[in-house]
Amino acid sequence: MISEFHQLSEKIGQLAELTHTLRRENAQLRLRTTGLQSENEELKQRISEAHQRVAALLEKFPALPQELSQESQDRELT
Repeated sequence: MISEFHQLSEKIGQLAELTHTLRRENAQLRLRTTGLQSENEELKQRISEAHQRVAALLEKFPALPQELSQESQDRELT
């Protein structure tokens, strides 16, 4: 009977240790997730800014004649 209590006590101790370990890991993962979400938002903003800059540059180029524009589109499809 005492042996069973001792084994149960050891298992409870192991469970408590595992619980603490998992809580620490969970907290670290939450921090990492927050950091990655922030980084993701920053990268999305940078992509958006780059897209706007490219669009502005493209607007400065003169329009291609319709014939050349069609040839360019045909090449992209093949």
